[in-house]
Amino acid sequence: MTDDSTSVFEAGQTGLVVRIPEAEPVVRAWRERLDPSAHDGVPAHVTVLFPFLDESRVDEHVHSALADLLGRHQAFDLRFEKCGRFPDVLYLVPEPDTRLRQLTQAVADRWPEAPPYGGRFAELVPHLTIAQGQEGVAPLEEIEADLAGGLPFTSRVSSVELMVHDGTGWQERASFALGEPSGS
Repeated sequence: MTDDSTSVFEAGQTGLVVRIPEAEPVVRAWRERLDPSAHDGVPAHVTVLFPFLDESRVDEHVHSALADLLGRHQAFDLRFEKCGRFPDVLYLVPEPDTRLRQLTQAVADRWPEAPPYGGRFAELVPHLTIAQGQEGVAPLEEIEADLAGGLPFTSRVSSVELMVHDGTGWQERASFALGEPSGS
């Protein structure tokens, strides 16, 4: 859920993520070594919104509003078949990313006081972080070559998880189901 290697997690921070369990066998070893959020207990995921509201503000009203808002969005599939890069970050590219962008926009519109990544970026790029803060290109090329054998894979996104940092690690506090298409 971080956007750079200098981020420090604080007790009470929250984030909304979609778990990508199918990614775990492919990325776990690299994430455990090179992704600070993995060290703190965050599973392979694509961030919907981070940071979200401080935990002290996440009450039953917020839970109800999230359930209603997210339930209006249908479940969908993502395919991961290639890597992408930001400066010093290697990630898996979720395709198509339109529904992820819609989820982020819907939550950010409902809670404008919680802009994605604190409003630090003009454009948001949905991604599954594998490694960040790596100096030079060679380590990222090595990781990318290693990952190629596990790609492509598909993941069904049917819920959004609320994660909370308790001061030592991230814990899932709630899961909000996305709607199912008619006839499912």
